[in-house]
Amino acid sequence: MSLLSKVSLKICMVGCGEVGYHIVKNLIEEGLKFSYFVTLTKEQAIKNKASGYTDFSDLASKNNTPIYYAKKYSLKDEEDLLFFEKNKFDLIILGGWQRLIPDEILKTLTIGAIGSHGSSNFLPLGRGRSPLNWSLIQNKKRFINHLILLKPGIDDGDILDYYQFDINEFDNIRTLYYKISLTSFEMLKKVLLNIEDGKLIKLEQKGEPTYYPKRTEEDGRIDFKYMSVDEIYNLVRAVTYPYPGAFCFINDTKLMIWDCKIFDRSIKYYGREYGEVIEVFINGDFVVNCLDGLLLVTDYEPKILKKSLVLR
Repeated sequence: MSLLSKVSLKICMVGCGEVGYHIVKNLIEEGLKFSYFVTLTKEQAIKNKASGYTDFSDLASKNNTPIYYAKKYSLKDEEDLLFFEKNKFDLIILGGWQRLIPDEILKTLTIGAIGSHGSSNFLPLGRGRSPLNWSLIQNKKRFINHLILLKPGIDDGDILDYYQFDINEFDNIRTLYYKISLTSFEMLKKVLLNIEDGKLIKLEQKGEPTYYPKRTEEDGRIDFKYMSVDEIYNLVRAVTYPYPGAFCFINDTKLMIWDCKIFDRSIKYYGREYGEVIEVFINGDFVVNCLDGLLLVTDYEPKILKKSLVLR
């Protein structure tokens, strides 16, 4: 008998993200039954700039789960509200949804909505936007993934469980999402069984909250004149796929940098500009001179580089 097959709740998944897809898939494989998936079409995801969009239709089809495509990403359309009022779910599990769930929908739920939010600190420190990206940019060494019972505010719900993991020097945004997927799945298994057994434990957030600010695509620009090699490396790994990416310019051409490594801190090129391409290797990898070291760029586009060009 699968672990979660005994859970008898009427559960709706609200999500459109890659991490959410893997979590929901694993929950189903453990025996959990979903009453509905609420998601977006690909066109809606593009319009709303939903990073990491994943199509849930194949997962729904394989498991005979009906799909409702939201009219608005905010779920504030009258038709969206009527959908939740009509179905009267016990629980929502978020599967990657970068919008707040309206209070009108939360009030239709018998138990509530479960989502995750992480920070390099324990909540309420680090509420707000893009916590994984900010943790990489700020070179943090740990991340605490919290499972919370949502309230109408920003990440202010009661804590149901938490799981701490490392941020190592080789991690990027994708590998951190892998860790979020693993830890969220483990917490959800435990919490869902506790709910079924009537043993749900909630811990209220206490203290003065702090908030990560919103990030935009323009925040991915690399400034070789003022950024250290570490700052450039941390930015690139924080905003690589599935995010819009880090970038600079060669004259008027935008150069996207998707992957790089801190190459060396001892080899010096006196009299060369910061951002100058020192070498382009036969496979296309190139070395760029930075304030306090050399950066090796291994994934970029377009492939138009040659030695002595200056990236700005």
